[in-house]
Amino acid sequence: MRREKYIYNEKSLQFEKLVVSPTQRLKQIALYLFVATIGAAILYNIAITYFPTPKEQVLTKELDQMEHHFSSITNEFDVLTQGLEELKSKDAEVNRLIFGLDPIDENIWDGGTGGSEKYKYITKYSSNTELITNTKDRLAKIKSRMDIQRKSLDTIYTLALEREEKLTSIPSIKPVQEDKLARDIRHLSGYGIRIHPVHKVKKIHKGIDFTAPEGTPIQATGNGVIKKVTKSRSYGNNIIIDHGFGYETLYAHMAEVHVEKGEKVIKGQQIGTVGNTGLSTAPHLHYEVRINGKHVNPIDYCLDGLTSEEYHNLVIKASIENQAFDY
Repeated sequence: MRREKYIYNEKSLQFEKLVVSPTQRLKQIALYLFVATIGAAILYNIAITYFPTPKEQVLTKELDQMEHHFSSITNEFDVLTQGLEELKSKDAEVNRLIFGLDPIDENIWDGGTGGSEKYKYITKYSSNTELITNTKDRLAKIKSRMDIQRKSLDTIYTLALEREEKLTSIPSIKPVQEDKLARDIRHLSGYGIRIHPVHKVKKIHKGIDFTAPEGTPIQATGNGVIKKVTKSRSYGNNIIIDHGFGYETLYAHMAEVHVEKGEKVIKGQQIGTVGNTGLSTAPHLHYEVRINGKHVNPIDYCLDGLTSEEYHNLVIKASIENQAFDY
């Protein structure tokens, strides 16, 4: 039963029953609801701030762990970035000192990775947009630098292979092993003006004569392809090897030929034997080196097993004007 309220009427000097109109009643109810709502909101905010639910506590703990892991990832980014910088520095040193190339362009290395709209889809995470976009920017830059460095190393690797191929192809050893020579190598007949063995007149000798017993193995002085296998009146049985890079070598007066035209050979491979064919006065190998079709002194390409002093003495002996064994 609803309690009735009375008020004292000063005019009638009596207590009279309080009568509330429907409009006033609605206003009272509205005011009560408003105050109750405000109070509930304040209590809710206090509760969620100072008294988190178990689920919120778990989420807060997970967030702390994520922040810790993210900090660790950031540190790894720093280490990886530093490592790439060191690798770039070494790359530049290798390029400059060994291959004579320019280092990686700094403008390319520090270039951008895209426009401002590339992370537009991340804006829905308004509270973490900057953190996420900064992390993605760093990751994109690292990926870009890794790609640039990979391409640079690919270039170096290709140049290294070419350099290795060139080093193994350029003639660099004697065509007859020194322990197989018939006489001391210092008595060889060298490149330059020599006395013709038949006519006894001075004439240009375009190679070096290595004396050795007939049948002594002859070796290719560098990697290459057999360009010619012929027999001529002057050179007898002879071979020309194309080593690439403009280099060719000729081996003449051979007794036997063990290769065919078009065959690939490697440095040190036996290609035939020493003989006495063609215009030759004794068993020996006539050896020539040509660069872009021009004859050069083969002594400059007989570097195997010689110290600096031995090589110097060899050059001197090969320069003495003596009688050649062929022409």
